[in-house]
Amino acid sequence: MSARIENVITSGTFSLDGGTWEVDNNVWIIGDDSEVMVIDPAHDIKKIQEVVGEREVMAVLLTHGHDDHIRAAGEFSDIVDAPLFLNPEDRMLWEAVYPERDVDAEISDGDTFTIAGTTLTALHTPGHSPGSTCFYAEDLGVLFSGDTLFNGGPGATGRSYSSFETIIESIRTKLLGLPEQTVVNTGHGDATTIGAEAPNLDEWIKRGH
Repeated sequence: MSARIENVITSGTFSLDGGTWEVDNNVWIIGDDSEVMVIDPAHDIKKIQEVVGEREVMAVLLTHGHDDHIRAAGEFSDIVDAPLFLNPEDRMLWEAVYPERDVDAEISDGDTFTIAGTTLTALHTPGHSPGSTCFYAEDLGVLFSGDTLFNGGPGATGRSYSSFETIIESIRTKLLGLPEQTVVNTGHGDATTIGAEAPNLDEWIKRGH
């Protein structure tokens, strides 16, 4: 029996390079009636806890280190007593928010996380940030893309530590080869599919999205 996926939308701010913006974040909960993993528990810890309920949180997985994705994650992982994972390439972003606290474990490309009979495979997809990581659940036909791939194009690359050329290469080599029917559950906004986005790669490059 495969795990099920639940989505919690939380609201708050994202700050970088001296600017602050209002954002809505997708929080993803994967598991069954007894245990879950939580991807990017952003902003509203109470709202996320209400959906998790009495289930045990086995891990907190972070797609990247931007403050809207991590600012609530430390407290959330403490409250639910679950280890917090982040790719070490985003350590400088983590330390900007948590100068005195480290993550519990690092994520590397190819790492796997199993929950409720479903395995999530970490795909290192730098570009939006150096450590950006997607999580692919093959048996569910789902990719959790963080801010690497959205409905309509790649994630933003106009701020510190980001690179348009790198994100395009990450999407081309790591994501667009997944089955076309793969559902892409994003860090913000509506879901999409690999098949819907793949034909637009050349257009993104021309636009310098």
